Amino acid sequence: MVRNRFEASKVARAVGKRIGAASTHPFSLWKDQSISTGDRYQNLLDEYQDVVRANLIFGMHVHVGITDHEDAIAVYNAARYFLPHLLALSTSSPFFEGRNTGLKSFRSLIWKRLPRTDIPDRFRSYQEFESFVNLLVKTNCIDDGRRIWWDVRPHPLFSTIEFRVCDLPTRVDETIAIAALIQALVAFLIRLHRRNQDWREYIPALIQENKWRALRYGVDATLIDFGKQEEISFRELGRELVEMVRPMAEELDSVHELEGIVRILDEGTGADRQLRVYEETGDMKAVVDSVLEESVMGVE
Repeated sequence: MVRNRFEASKVARAVGKRIGAASTHPFSLWKDQSISTGDRYQNLLDEYQDVVRANLIFGMHVHVGITDHEDAIAVYNAARYFLPHLLALSTSSPFFEGRNTGLKSFRSLIWKRLPRTDIPDRFRSYQEFESFVNLLVKTNCIDDGRRIWWDVRPHPLFSTIEFRVCDLPTRVDETIAIAALIQALVAFLIRLHRRNQDWREYIPALIQENKWRALRYGVDATLIDFGKQEEISFRELGRELVEMVRPMAEELDSVHELEGIVRILDEGTGADRQLRVYEETGDMKAVVDSVLEESVMGVE
């Protein structure tokens, strides 16, 4: 991950550019952007029109390998509960087209305009999931499962669970920390499933309540503990989540990386830092400069 970002920065600098990791550019305008001429992107443009043209956002996808299909669907069902938590930790899109949106993840709302996005429903088995995908293909809703863009999904081609809910963290150490958390969480949920102790599942409408709070407030949010039926500070919930998956991180030798989550809880996310820079300077270009600098911290 560090090497990839280093190589991307190296290529950019060779042509007089710099890389910036965030889920929206603070003041770029989507109408000014060109779209890839690749067939897949042109097909999306033909189908979705201005919804795609205005989709000037960037996200982070994390894949975790699971070879057993029934394990995969069990983890998928349970992991939906934690999607707001992962979003809160990764927020990096408070600005859009030169405006302070008032949200920590404006990307999340832009992305929702496309079909087959957001918090998905549960499936009772992998066969039921496959039947759903096949029905959409048969009725010309999609050409293949890659056009199902939920916040988490069993990947249609790889033997992975793919988490798509996250904003793009600006600092590489934050990216690694969130990836470590997701990996340990998946291992935790698999172990629960194999012990017939699956995490309690909730309907998408309830999870949506927490997702709204996460995209609005980030780590400053209070989320709902549906088991206790009460609001709890996300910073408290985040620390509980770290401790819950720590034994798995120990087995995976990723405790050091997981500790980065605590730093995010203490210091805030990329969105928080962008907002602080803008509050101090009133200058969107200063915000961009800060993103550019942070994007290569620990890389170059």
